[in-house]
Amino acid sequence: MTLKMGIPLLNQIKGIGKMVLFHGLEWKILEKNGRVLNKSIQYVNSCAVKGGKLFSANSIIVSTTATIGEHALITVPFLSNDQFTNLSLKSEYTNKFLIKFLFYYGFVLDEWCKNNTTVGSFASVNMNGFKKFLIPIPPLEIQQEIVRILDTFTRLIAELTAELTARKKQYAYYREQLLTFKEGEVEWKSLGEVTNYKQPNKYLVKSTNYKDYFPIPVLTAGKTFILGYTNETTGVYKASENPIIIFDDFTTDNKWVDFDFKAKSGAMKMIISKDETKVILKYIYYWLNTLPKITDGDHKRRWIGNYFNKLIPVPPLRVQQEIVRILDKFDTLTTSISEGLPREIELRKKQYAYYREQLLDFPGGKRK
Repeated sequence: MTLKMGIPLLNQIKGIGKMVLFHGLEWKILEKNGRVLNKSIQYVNSCAVKGGKLFSANSIIVSTTATIGEHALITVPFLSNDQFTNLSLKSEYTNKFLIKFLFYYGFVLDEWCKNNTTVGSFASVNMNGFKKFLIPIPPLEIQQEIVRILDTFTRLIAELTAELTARKKQYAYYREQLLTFKEGEVEWKSLGEVTNYKQPNKYLVKSTNYKDYFPIPVLTAGKTFILGYTNETTGVYKASENPIIIFDDFTTDNKWVDFDFKAKSGAMKMIISKDETKVILKYIYYWLNTLPKITDGDHKRRWIGNYFNKLIPVPPLRVQQEIVRILDKFDTLTTSISEGLPREIELRKKQYAYYREQLLDFPGGKRK
């Protein structure tokens, strides 16, 4: 295979044309957009291409510096202003390899790259070893069958992910509709009237020595949610008995918690309903998530300053119960890791990874 190093050819050129420019390629977006790419967010006019040379279509790009252990298949001629290693087939091997087979074998190469990096201020792959990495050449019919099987898994995961995206939009729509009331239709009260809050100080974890096999989750109200697991069994909040809303006092992120936990820091509020017979806490939680996030950048506590006096609609208890029942179903479908679409996607990804590992395990392969 021919190795070509991608270099920053056209840093600042923007224009309209047929030449694809992979500008500022972020490897983390491959999980969302897929690893087989045929378009970019930027294009350049053909007259702007230095020397008229492009990377050829059906090239595999491999991250061999910085974000090591990622690759993608580019199915169109392209250029880039990012540095990576570009792999394209030599002419004498075009009848021996399916490019899609090489793309899937790229996952094996990714693992090799992770295990063969040079130590320094800027991580990079040992390119002498990279050039000697061995790739099996099974018969084309075997390659075709491997590609067919792995393509099927890839397509199934993409379909499930698309369905999850659609369900999340549907969830947001129904939540907005169910929690919107006409003027005078229901009573309105401030959050301060219907909730109590407390600081998590007596539930704070003492050690950050987290292990996956420890029993007690350590929570933050931010996007990470579960930071890890601790073996500290004292000072545990029993949310399995008394569910609670945890509210990040700075970002306004919030989470519904109905399992026992400890907290990472005191920068959050623990919210409960003053009277569940009048306002259901889960109803309050769903209503909170209809509010826009505060993004002014100020690092100040939000519950008292911004939320305490916000007015929340308070329909009759039976209406609250029905709203919670409906939204619980959507929430389970779209967010639950024990059931629903996220669980199905996670299981399919694990199944895909298992079969990919088995199908690409050839005798004499270089995996270390």
